[in-house]
Amino acid sequence: MMIFKKFLSSISLTWWIFIGLALGLFAGVFLPDVAHGVTPFRTLFLNGVKCIIAPLIFASIVTGINSSGSTKGLGRLGFRSIVWFEIATTLALVIGLLFVNIFRPGDGLKIGSVIDPAVTLAAQNKMTMAGFIEHLLPTNFAEAVVKGDVLQIVLFSVIFGIAVLLAGEKGRPIYHVCEALNQVMFKFTELIMKLAPIGVGAAMAGSVAEHGLAVLIPMAKMVGTLYLALIVFVVLVLFPALFWARIRIRAFFKELRPHLFLAFATTSSESAYPGALQSLEKMGVSNRIASFVLPMGYSFNLDGSTLYLAIASVFIAQAAGIELSIETQIAMMLALMLTTKGVAAVPRASMVVLSATLTAFGLPLEGVVLIMGVDEFMDMARTTVNLTGNCVATTVVSHWEGEKLSPEFQHPTGPRRPA
Repeated sequence: MMIFKKFLSSISLTWWIFIGLALGLFAGVFLPDVAHGVTPFRTLFLNGVKCIIAPLIFASIVTGINSSGSTKGLGRLGFRSIVWFEIATTLALVIGLLFVNIFRPGDGLKIGSVIDPAVTLAAQNKMTMAGFIEHLLPTNFAEAVVKGDVLQIVLFSVIFGIAVLLAGEKGRPIYHVCEALNQVMFKFTELIMKLAPIGVGAAMAGSVAEHGLAVLIPMAKMVGTLYLALIVFVVLVLFPALFWARIRIRAFFKELRPHLFLAFATTSSESAYPGALQSLEKMGVSNRIASFVLPMGYSFNLDGSTLYLAIASVFIAQAAGIELSIETQIAMMLALMLTTKGVAAVPRASMVVLSATLTAFGLPLEGVVLIMGVDEFMDMARTTVNLTGNCVATTVVSHWEGEKLSPEFQHPTGPRRPA
């Protein structure tokens, strides 16, 4: 009995999550009634994670800003973060557009009715930034927390942290409170993560039981195009970024593996945020950078979702028999670059943005219904890439700031010494 307990305790969280995935897949395929019965455990786990996010983001950002020591250093850090976010999301949009135009997954499908081109053109001219700008700050911080609006929480926390920094010695007690809150929330996270394998298994079981694997068949081209484009994005954009930052790729992904599995299974990169933040600090990224760049990335650097939206919007136009000009596609991508900022990294947020984009450009909303059947499977991939992209962004900015990671994660700058 003692040997069995010792064996169980030796299994890492990664393997427990993998076991939960496998059991959930089995239950979803062969025991659908059981799968539907355990689905509430997915909601329970995600609720546990979501209640961590607001206090952890607030405490970590305020702590990180005040660790920078000056507004000048903070401004440089923010500028470098935004530069990388825009480079990554632009490349994601380009790759998405390229793949959807090459493979044309929407051809052969028929959705929607005949649309007057004049109506479509008029709708496309109504795009505006006003809604995005008005949404940047909350009217009430508590309301932003209740809604889980990550962008508003991040921007409020940034301004609050700067105010604490400018207050000097009088602001130090607030800083110490946030520092203590940050540590308490990490311990809270460790307790919630004990439920991760159960939540992951329940999520997988419920998804497969509800949609079935057969739903993939008529939409296989769309799903395949997305997965291939995401893989190409990781290989052509994220890998070179890690090379530039002198990161050992194998060690990087080994450390993040349990968090990537968690994001994949729950379709929520929020669920992996606390663990990813701890892993980045374990790699040697300073708290000043990790606690600032990572949460900012959750609002401004959703690479997987951005690439998906580029493919999905043009796919629906193809399925509706509407040929979008290059100029229109570029305009749509510019709109997506704005509308994806501030999208909370929670399940189905991309569907809301997609619906808004289709409406704005006069494309049929019936396409959303077409995609919904397989969205769960696509959401798994894009959420995992969202998390990966934000972790890569954090290490890139860390390298840009002149930091060196722990030896097991950092390539030496010079030739290796003989052992």
